[in-house]
Amino acid sequence: MKKIAVLALSLFVVGTLLFGAAQAEKKTDWEIVVVPKDASNPWFVRMDVGVKEYAKQTGLNVYQKGTAQIDATLQAQLIQDLIAQGVDAICVVPVDIESVEPVLAQARKAGIVVIAHEGSALENVDYDIEAFSNAGYGAFIMDNLAEAMHGEGVYTTMVASLTNGSHNEWADAGVAHQIATYPKMKLLEERKRVESNDNGDVAYNAAKELFKKYPNLKGIMGTSSYDAPGVARAIEELGLIDKAFTSGTGMPLDNAELLKSGIVKSLTLWDPALAGKAMVALAVKVLKGEQITDPVDLGVDGYTAMKFKKGSKTVLEGEGWIVINKDNVYDFGF
Repeated sequence: MKKIAVLALSLFVVGTLLFGAAQAEKKTDWEIVVVPKDASNPWFVRMDVGVKEYAKQTGLNVYQKGTAQIDATLQAQLIQDLIAQGVDAICVVPVDIESVEPVLAQARKAGIVVIAHEGSALENVDYDIEAFSNAGYGAFIMDNLAEAMHGEGVYTTMVASLTNGSHNEWADAGVAHQIATYPKMKLLEERKRVESNDNGDVAYNAAKELFKKYPNLKGIMGTSSYDAPGVARAIEELGLIDKAFTSGTGMPLDNAELLKSGIVKSLTLWDPALAGKAMVALAVKVLKGEQITDPVDLGVDGYTAMKFKKGSKTVLEGEGWIVINKDNVYDFGF
């Protein structure tokens, strides 16, 4: 009887272990969705390239799903759909911080891992990753604008919206850096911050209105990838080349002609394909139950020694920015 009991106990233990192993195996079959600001913006088309590469390299069920246009309400609805679908992780680039907070809270309550990018002010996330320090990047854009303006003159700042987290952090940091470093430059007091709605035509029209209304305006610091190209159109149309200047974020090939012509002296950016990979890599670490302590190595260039932003337990910063100018604009391949 004892042998039978021992045998039964052994079989039970083995069965339990096999069941546990099977469960552990199942837990790697995650569904991870990247939600960009929209699906058509070239920036996020490039991000999708990185997400697909990651899926191919790892064999994980990872994909990007965006709305047809940049719209905070549509993005929130999409996230609600993914919650209902029961995905394991959502990686989001928020259109609007306030609009997305409630649905991200719902996602976390449902046990979904939430990773953000360009959303350092978000509260309802496991982690937010930034390609760099937002303060450092804002200062970096300002350095480029100051170089074009020869360190003097009146300027203003442009953001997608006044509620866009990262854009306003970059603009604030740029202004702070100007005050500390370029005393001959001055922020346009009447219009310190202008919205472009992540739209090149809006940026163009806003810039045209500004240059006409304020003849002494010499520079516009952009943050959205649409800002500097839109401002450049206004500069060219108004005959202000080499008299007015802009700098900001932009895709290399989309802005090659502007850079070659000299209308825009330089643009700054990070590779959104790598940012997409990094978000997913961090989501996988969290799903695996790994402890996230800095420096965090996500195995992605620019994200191999990420550190927590000072005073934050959720925001991780890398070293991923690059400068594009007429000499290297064709070196990046996107």
